[in-house]
Amino acid sequence: MRAAFIEELGPAENIRYGDMAPPAPGPTDVLVEVEAVSVNPVDTFVRSGLFRTPVDFPFAVSRDLVGTVVSAGAGAAGFAVGDRVWCNSLGHGGRQGAAAEQAVVPVDRLYHLPPGVDAAEAVAVVHPAGTAYLALFTHGRVRPGETVLVGGAAGNVGSALVTMAVEAGARVIATAAARDAGYCRSLGAAGVLDYKDPALAARIREAAPQGIDVHIDTSGTNDLTTAVEVLAHRGRIVLLAGARSRPVLPAGPLYMKDGAVAGFVISHATTAELAEAAVAINRLMADGRLRARSVERAPLSDAAQTHRRIEAGELHGSRVVLLPKES
Repeated sequence: MRAAFIEELGPAENIRYGDMAPPAPGPTDVLVEVEAVSVNPVDTFVRSGLFRTPVDFPFAVSRDLVGTVVSAGAGAAGFAVGDRVWCNSLGHGGRQGAAAEQAVVPVDRLYHLPPGVDAAEAVAVVHPAGTAYLALFTHGRVRPGETVLVGGAAGNVGSALVTMAVEAGARVIATAAARDAGYCRSLGAAGVLDYKDPALAARIREAAPQGIDVHIDTSGTNDLTTAVEVLAHRGRIVLLAGARSRPVLPAGPLYMKDGAVAGFVISHATTAELAEAAVAINRLMADGRLRARSVERAPLSDAAQTHRRIEAGELHGSRVVLLPKES
């Protein structure tokens, strides 16, 4: 089969497009014919070796797919030939990636795609939305009526955070570039602040006089000084980006507010946590409320080029979807 794969960790130039042995499913696996694959920043972390995880070479890159069931093992109940499905947790932990004509998915990591949802549109959101769900509910413990600050709200994860927080009954204060204010409001943000404003902390306090209950910065800047300053009593700061960041933590003010800082990597999520997130993701995709802002379709052979573009910072707010059948 054709695949985008690497034979050693390293730069994007290591990605080859060519023939790779087809996968061999086990009794609790589902064999999927891949329709669409997304490319995420975390894919570049795995490929480069920044995120250390077991990898068997040759290694197909990417973690997310939408496709059609070709066969299901005897222990893979709930899936039948022809079912349209999705997964957002391949390509790490010893599992081969999704960037191939066919992929093997463990049954506990596979979910049915809602009827009528476009493959490329779906695969573009399932990873950002999974990250957003875990940040808000598993680690942020957000409740209706609370105030959530979303930093980088116009990006892929940021827009999913705004959508899910609003749907859960929270009030969202977004920070974004001034040009993206209208987009953030269209997602339901109650207020949008320019992240470049030198008086940003004061603007946040004006927008949320009682403080921020859940603070999530998708940019990876992780300015904990400001985050703690604007935090409400018993507020939670959730870290989900910025692997190389080394911020200063104002420990005294944090503990005086009964505050907490939690970090998480979606690759460490349990299958139960991912399945819980999938229920919410499917509901919002089916309703048309969870959509990528911009989807660019490209052939699977463009995998290396797409990795380079992500690492060059060229795809803010946009998602490239690779299509095996167009290669």
